[in-house]
Amino acid sequence: MSGIINKVAGSSLITLNLEEFFPSTVVEFDLKQFLFMDLILKEKDYRAALKEFDFSNYADQTIALYCSTDAIIPHWAYMLAVSYLANHSGQLYFGNPSQVKKEVLIQNLRGLDSASYEDKRMVIKGCGEEEMDTAAYVEITKKLLPKAKSIMYGEPCSTVPIYKKALKK
Repeated sequence: MSGIINKVAGSSLITLNLEEFFPSTVVEFDLKQFLFMDLILKEKDYRAALKEFDFSNYADQTIALYCSTDAIIPHWAYMLAVSYLANHSGQLYFGNPSQVKKEVLIQNLRGLDSASYEDKRMVIKGCGEEEMDTAAYVEITKKLLPKAKSIMYGEPCSTVPIYKKALKK
C-alpha cells in the first residue's frame, strides 16, 4: 500500500498571493478632527491645532490623508497637513485608508521584479482574507505576461487557465 502523494506540492507551480503586496498597516489622518462642528475649517484654528498636534504616532507609517465628512476643504488645507506629516511619515497618500491600500498594492505590484518568474508556471491566488480589487489582478497579469510560461488563477488544486506561452519552433 503506497502513501498519498501530493502532486501539487511536488509541482513546479509558483503561487503568488497578492495580499503579500498590501502595506502592513495604513494609518489615517482625517481632517475631520480639525473642523468646527464637523463642517467648517477655520484657518487660524487649524494652523494652531497642527502646531500643537502630536505627530509622533505617524512616524514611519503609511498614511492616508483625507476628510471623512462632506465638508468643503480647500486644497491648501491638505497641503498644510502634508507640510507637517511629510517629516514624520514613511509614505503619505491622499485618500481614505481603503483607497490608499489599493494604491500601495498597485505600486508594489508595478515594482515587482518579474525576472525571477521567467518561464515559470504561475498561479495567482484567488481567495484570501483581504478583499482584492480587480485592478490588482489586471496589474499582476500585465507584469507577468512577458515573463511567465503560464498564468493561472485560483488555487493550485483548482485553477482557471489565463495564459500559456506559445512554444518556440
